[in-house]
Amino acid sequence: MDDDRTPLPDRVRAGVAEVASRAELVRIGEAALARLAASIDPSPPAPFPEERWAGSVADRAMGVVAWNAVNFGSGWFPHVVKLPGHSGARTMAARWQARCRHAGAPTAAWLAEVTVEQVADVFHQPLDGEVRGLLDAFTAAWRELGAHLLDHHAGSAVAMVEAADGQGAALTAELGALPCWDDRHRLDDLDVPLYKRAQIVVSNLAGALADDELGRFDDLATLTAFADNLVPHVLKVAGVLVVDPGLDARIEREELLASGERGEVELRAVAVHVVELLVERLRSAGHDDVTAATVDHRLWQQGQDPAVKARPRHRCRCTYY
Repeated sequence: MDDDRTPLPDRVRAGVAEVASRAELVRIGEAALARLAASIDPSPPAPFPEERWAGSVADRAMGVVAWNAVNFGSGWFPHVVKLPGHSGARTMAARWQARCRHAGAPTAAWLAEVTVEQVADVFHQPLDGEVRGLLDAFTAAWRELGAHLLDHHAGSAVAMVEAADGQGAALTAELGALPCWDDRHRLDDLDVPLYKRAQIVVSNLAGALADDELGRFDDLATLTAFADNLVPHVLKVAGVLVVDPGLDARIEREELLASGERGEVELRAVAVHVVELLVERLRSAGHDDVTAATVDHRLWQQGQDPAVKARPRHRCRCTYY
């Protein structure tokens, strides 16, 4: 990651605004944006069961950080073995919660030496077929995180969070510098930082550790939306994202997009910018405490609606979402 001293969420916010201003394949439907702003609930939604964390502060901190190290896989999710009624993402989250409840959060040493066979066992996935690529990526991501914690924080997720000193931007910058988390892309001459996982880990820690000082971040409200493929899809279904017919046809026939290609970057970046616009409108309407993270969570939960899920969303195999 570069040496820009601007807080990472502010860099994301500026970058996506610039993408939205020059986008060629994704534009914003203003009338649909106004309708969504008038209808969306600005209060934090109730968490799904797999978003509720239990155990000691140390277990919850490690559980959240380790989960977000592998909080990706959308391009493989059509092929994973799912729990009944669960999407690929929710299946993986539920499997991780079950592991943590049964055996406790992992140690950094376990993460640093984890095998693909152990990863497959945690998530109840076969080692052969399409999902093998995802399991290999999970293995690499966990090993990277484990090594980082051992090398810089005596193996402790708590120590890593404490080192951020209540600044979510500092934690996102530390994690964002790791190769598997380094969610930056180029669009023409523009550097586009998105950092979905490096930001969402802060939001998740704040929720999981709401009863402890460790979960208090002074700059929590500065986080942007968490750029994935589901929130852009929800916005597309709502008519807020208007997609070029050629790109839309690729999505409808479930063609994998390449990480970093124009359409893929624009879908993610313009969706993040739309959430910023929704926050502005909601605050102007008197909802002073609304945040991008809250709006993102609302939209993500709307994406679980069967009618929304029935339509293909864009897919990409990468470690970013």
